[in-house]
Amino acid sequence: MSYQVTVQPSGRQFAVESDETILDAALRQGLTMPYGCKDGACGACKGHVQSGAVDHGKAQAHALKDDEKAAGMALYCCATAQSDLVIECKQITSGSQIPVKTLPSRIEKLEKLAPDVIELQLRLPASERLQFLAGQYIDILLKDGKKRSFSLANAPHDDALLQLHVRHVPGGLFTDQVFSTMKVRDILRFNGPHGSFYLREDSPKPMILLAGGTGFAPIKAIVEHAIAENCQRPMCIYWGARAAVDLYQNALPEKWAAEHTNIRYVPVLSEPTADDAWTGRSGFVHQAVLADFPDLSGYQVYACGAPVMIEAAQRDFMAQGLPAEEFFADAFTFSTN
Repeated sequence: MSYQVTVQPSGRQFAVESDETILDAALRQGLTMPYGCKDGACGACKGHVQSGAVDHGKAQAHALKDDEKAAGMALYCCATAQSDLVIECKQITSGSQIPVKTLPSRIEKLEKLAPDVIELQLRLPASERLQFLAGQYIDILLKDGKKRSFSLANAPHDDALLQLHVRHVPGGLFTDQVFSTMKVRDILRFNGPHGSFYLREDSPKPMILLAGGTGFAPIKAIVEHAIAENCQRPMCIYWGARAAVDLYQNALPEKWAAEHTNIRYVPVLSEPTADDAWTGRSGFVHQAVLADFPDLSGYQVYACGAPVMIEAAQRDFMAQGLPAEEFFADAFTFSTN
């Protein structure tokens, strides 16, 4: 059985099944609510139930006291609905509203997506969860205080494992380890989330999502979040790479475009090989956007990739009418030290 939850003061509504928590239902449908441990222990998700009945589940006594229950408070991470509900909860709309944490994680999976790209999947301790906005990144903490930044490739509702797309930089202090000695069950520490590259959900504008190489990772997270939220804004995804092998998850955006009428996908190769037998678009990926959209004044752009791509895209898109405040970018830089 499902119930309807209305969130105040935003007025947003979502459905919750009788066997899932209020927080899980909200995240599944793309609503970003505050939370911490997701285990009834920290109190970060505490809010007021204005009307309706809930089962408090495994809420721990120190995080939700009896007098708070009597006053209508609940921990949304473990409360389940027993009727339609009206709850109070501030929606998270910016990265500054999310606490930055330093956490250990265990490598759950290492999967080679391309000859020079590995997907690293990290599992957090059972009592921890990382809250983040789709498109943000974390810093992997190395010895001697060094760190390496990687975008999260999973959407916030799919947070059981954190997904990172790691491209091999020959001689790279961290990526050499990923591609040679790193193994499942190794421990990595990280700090995050960070960054202002995330979906601006208050805008009705159609979106152009521009990815270069592993810049696809945060674009993937943003699109999967938008799909979970049932966002109907038009989304046109451009993914640029050298050769076909570098479009390492090409079937995924093809699937999005096939299943959602508001999503279009355009892969672009700059140096296709003879073996690719490429019949699609070629050249620089941002120039494909320019060719397709002679007037960008009504659009919002999210771009992630190498600095040279970001700089060219920003310059040329603005020359074609894109407002400066509607260009959101995350430039990938690489270090071998």
